Amino acid sequence: MRVFLALGRHGSLSAAARALSVNHATIARRIQSLEDRLGDKLVDRRPDGYALTPAGRLALAAASEMEAAALTLAREGDEDDAVRGLVRVNAPPALSQGFLIDRLARLSAVHPGLDLDLATDLRPVSLDRHRADIAVRLMRPRDGDFIAKPLGTMGFGFYGTPAICAAVEGGAAPVFVGFDEENADMPDATWLAQHFPRRRVAFRANNHMSQAIAARTGAGLALLPHYIGRQVPGLRECALTPTREAREIWLLIRGQDRKARAIRTVADHLQQVFEEERALFVP
Repeated sequence: MRVFLALGRHGSLSAAARALSVNHATIARRIQSLEDRLGDKLVDRRPDGYALTPAGRLALAAASEMEAAALTLAREGDEDDAVRGLVRVNAPPALSQGFLIDRLARLSAVHPGLDLDLATDLRPVSLDRHRADIAVRLMRPRDGDFIAKPLGTMGFGFYGTPAICAAVEGGAAPVFVGFDEENADMPDATWLAQHFPRRRVAFRANNHMSQAIAARTGAGLALLPHYIGRQVPGLRECALTPTREAREIWLLIRGQDRKARAIRTVADHLQQVFEEERALFVP
């Protein structure tokens, strides 16, 4: 069962093997043995890794509950009640770089036994396939066995140097900093294309933090979340309309992980820092 838990959480044979310090063949053999004993297929073998079947997800939930109960019993007889373990967090790159890294890293000092892995992929990493334990998303999930907690709203504005903002506010045609062609389907890129169809984009980058740096050097106006525009020196908000509507921010964990102490500790901390820094985000 320990092998199945590792495979379910890590989502790949290699990662599970590294976590348990065993080889691929051992992982595959033990999963096959477990399937034979349970009389059901638990995983689908795919070219890009292993995916849990519906029966596998049920088995993983039951195994996780058993593991959590065992850890609770162990802690009751242990004077050292420290939070320990690896927690993987996934969030958009700009939110990670411009807000989360500094505030999340504080937990490493508070809980020396807690290991944090912050993934900053532009495209969301799968919680369902156990490639992350906690996800911060700008959209509430419509399905899946997730616990979703609201973290607040993210407002937007156009930011540029004082000189560029003054020129645009005086009637000059705005020149923009935006997303690169590979990410032209991102929500902010499509919004800008719809509302400023004749726009000129003088500089393109794949995330908001890079765009803020380009705007600070005078490349143009960048459509930025307020938490970035308000923190980057040399930028001010420009009175240019229309303004992009605010987006909701959500924290997601799997339902089966609701009692996992390390995951709950990180999730509670994230809720606290978003609440404390609410003024950075609101319109």
